[in-house]
Amino acid sequence: MARSDLFTIFLALTVGTSALPQRGTPVERAASPPATFSPQPSTGPGGSDYKDSAHFRVYNGGNSADSALEMLEGAYECFVNTLGWRSSGLSFNDESDAGPYYKVNVYSVSTLDNAAGVMHSEAGPGAAWLEVVSDYLATPTVTVHEYGHALHYYQKTWVDQSATGAWWETVAQWVADTYSTSPLCADARAAHNQKEGQSELELDKVLGDSFQVIVDGTPDSGNYYQAWPFLTYLTNNPDNFAGLGKDALHQMMVQYEANSNETPLHVLQRVAGNATAGDIVGRYWARMAYVDIGHEQAQAAFEQQKDSINYANVDKSGDGYAVKSARAPRYMGANIIPLTVSGGSVEAKVTSSGAFTATLAIKGSDAVRYVTLENGAGSAEVASGEEASLVVANTPKTLLQYNGFELEGSKANEGLDYSFTLTGATVASA
Repeated sequence: MARSDLFTIFLALTVGTSALPQRGTPVERAASPPATFSPQPSTGPGGSDYKDSAHFRVYNGGNSADSALEMLEGAYECFVNTLGWRSSGLSFNDESDAGPYYKVNVYSVSTLDNAAGVMHSEAGPGAAWLEVVSDYLATPTVTVHEYGHALHYYQKTWVDQSATGAWWETVAQWVADTYSTSPLCADARAAHNQKEGQSELELDKVLGDSFQVIVDGTPDSGNYYQAWPFLTYLTNNPDNFAGLGKDALHQMMVQYEANSNETPLHVLQRVAGNATAGDIVGRYWARMAYVDIGHEQAQAAFEQQKDSINYANVDKSGDGYAVKSARAPRYMGANIIPLTVSGGSVEAKVTSSGAFTATLAIKGSDAVRYVTLENGAGSAEVASGEEASLVVANTPKTLLQYNGFELEGSKANEGLDYSFTLTGATVASA
């Protein structure tokens, strides 16, 4: 994506527990910005009908202006003051981060082409500005989503990199959901009179199409709006990977090699240090078998929706099972395979010519256990009343350079062919 005088990210509006994140600790800063930022004179059409807060100006907001400002200030408080992201008051072009600081302009408009909101940026002042359809101005899944694009832009390193392009929507969705639902933002929400919001997790897509590339930007069929639970997993870090946690995504931008066009998975592997990206992705998908990623609303939604999710990933084949070619896991994607257990234990053996991570996930009454299948083979005890799933993820040892908007014919879009046998269980949907 080229950064020009008008850099635009569109939002296609979609309406839809274990280790929980802790409330954030404010980040210490070397130099304090002013309590109130200066008006930004160089972004958008301007106008005389506006309302101000310390860090934002909303134009033509009518009765929704105050609510929008409180919501945006809550997001600023959480992501900048608590989580330590680079301030949206600074210019993109400011190499010293010393200021001056300007408000982000937000324009309420009557309509936009095929969108509820849009983020623009101006190269001259190095500043982002937002347009939001008036009906959605006070809706965090729209306005905070667009502000998420602005925050992303102000971190600088993922701009103008084709390998990060599809991840822009994933990041913005994660910002909106984290602001609305995470304990990390609870104090910021409370300080600005905002209640916990409703998550827009789309489990039918995240789990039903889990075989897709982990962030797939293919128009009309990709998952780039829905793939944000992976970022939630990195943030909540229920498996205690070194380098991950509440600062994980921020560090994936801070530690991004400038103008390298490396993928986010390359920098994730660097941030994590001792673990590979494949290790992390493999455990993420294992936890997604029961949405055990430290997101209470998501786990509750799973319990309500699990019977309607498409898990038809494999067919019977001889004495075992083989993956359906159309649903073979693409790059860093996975198959989640619920099992029907017939005894007190389950043994699985997975075979493939490609690199993979296979895990048995066993859900008890109060926790989920995970058994990694070393070299594709292993077993787990399953007590009466417990549930079990086999998870197979495509986790190549060498990371691929890929563009989520250009997957057709790419190595990333090649599926992992595999088969497996089971003892003590059968596949529930085969």
